[in-house]
Amino acid sequence: MAGCLRYIGFYAPELNEPGGREAKRRLERMVMGETLSCRAGRRSYDRVIGICTLRGRPLGELLRARGGTEGGRGWRR
Repeated sequence: MAGCLRYIGFYAPELNEPGGREAKRRLERMVMGETLSCRAGRRSYDRVIGICTLRGRPLGELLRARGGTEGGRGWRR
């Protein structure tokens, strides 16, 4: 997929924020070699917003289950 997708269901920190690089590595380890199913929705700034699943489960749910922490600029619980 070309471009950038902001997926619904998990608010990951930006790469330049604390925890951003580790969040990227966690996602890479989880999905490398796997087939993601993503459905694109609307645009927000320079990104497409969409929902992604891995083996039928929402990606955000899987990231939280594997220790992913949400946060970053604009995140509200």
